[in-house]
Amino acid sequence: MTPMLTRDELALALGQAGAGDRAAFKTVYDATSAKLLGVCLRILADRQLAEDVLQDTYLTVWRKASTFDPSRASPITWLVTIARNRSIDRLRSGAPMRKTTPVEDAYGLADAAPLASDVVETTDEVGRLNACLDTLEEKVRGVIRTAFMEGVTYDALATRENVPLGTMKSWIRRGLLRLRSCLET
Repeated sequence: MTPMLTRDELALALGQAGAGDRAAFKTVYDATSAKLLGVCLRILADRQLAEDVLQDTYLTVWRKASTFDPSRASPITWLVTIARNRSIDRLRSGAPMRKTTPVEDAYGLADAAPLASDVVETTDEVGRLNACLDTLEEKVRGVIRTAFMEGVTYDALATRENVPLGTMKSWIRRGLLRLRSCLET
C-alpha cells in the first residue's frame, strides 16, 4: 500500500470517487492496489493474469464506488471482495492459464532450483544486508525497507512520513550510501 489511510479516509475517498472525483480514485488505487494485486495473485498464481484482473477490478470500483455503503462493510473488505470475485470469475471462465506439460516430459528437464551453495551464499548476503540495515537510524531503515521491499514510491513515503519529497530522497540516498559502505567492508 502506498499511503496509509484510515478506514474512514478510505471510505471518504471511495465516496468521492463514486461522485466522479479522479483524484480520490487515484488515492484509493494508490492505497489499495498492492493488497488487491496480492489477492489476485494468490487466486490466479500468474502475475500477468492477476494484473489484468486487477485492472478489471478497478474498472468495477470506478463504476460502482457510488454504491459503497460504509455501514455494511469496511472499504478494504468491499474492495477485496471485488478483486476476489473477479479473480474467481477469471478462473471459472476457462481463460488460458499456464501451459501444462505431461509429467512424463519432466524427466528430460533440468531442475530450475538454485544450487545449495547458491542458497547458502544468498542467505549469507541477506544476513549481511540485515546487519548493515540495523546500523541505520530506525526511521531511515524503515523507509528503505518500505521503498525497496514493498515497492512504495518515494512520493508516497514522503506523504506517509509528512516530510517534503526532497527530504525523503535525501534520507534514502544517505541511507543507501551507508549501506553500500557497510556491505563493502
